[in-house]
Amino acid sequence: MRFEELCTVLSGKKYYVFTVEDVCAFFPGEKKSALKQYLSRWKKAGRIARLKKGLYELIYPDRRHLSDLVLANKIYSPSYVSLETALSHYNLIPEVSMAVVSVTTKPTRRFKNDHGLFVYRSVQPKAFCGYGIENHGGVDVLMAEPEKALADFLYFKTVRVRKPELRSLRLDVKRIARLNRKKIESYGRIYGVDVKGILNVDL
Repeated sequence: MRFEELCTVLSGKKYYVFTVEDVCAFFPGEKKSALKQYLSRWKKAGRIARLKKGLYELIYPDRRHLSDLVLANKIYSPSYVSLETALSHYNLIPEVSMAVVSVTTKPTRRFKNDHGLFVYRSVQPKAFCGYGIENHGGVDVLMAEPEKALADFLYFKTVRVRKPELRSLRLDVKRIARLNRKKIESYGRIYGVDVKGILNVDL
């Protein structure tokens, strides 16, 4: 199989991020072992990039600049972007998160690749909620609602310290006060977190 064949099929189906299984499905006449050898060869040639074991990104001849938020959904699923990344996205914390942080029902994981660091924090299935779809560069991204991102953030901050110092959280309390109060309280109850008490604001 030639790389041009792979590129034509993946581009036509908009599979800019793909797995070994995807390639096997697109080329059923090829042996899986042979396809793996092709992918390894094309990776060394700089035509595809490895995002994690078994997951690749098409980067030649034209690299489609996918948002790191898009990649976060694809690297480890099911997951949705939340915590510091979502809070920064909604301007609820002043700094930009150095890693893309997501929530998943699967075990906690960290992945490092050419795009940077992707961190996944594990929650119970009942807490895997409160997210929606945002469009980034024509691709859908699962992103926590601001109220759920806040609840996720406070839950992980209170795992060891029941009531962390508000100043250390660096949250924009004025912006938070404008969020949906009922949603914040509802998401907080899922975790058993007293959001109002921690933030010391009138929700």
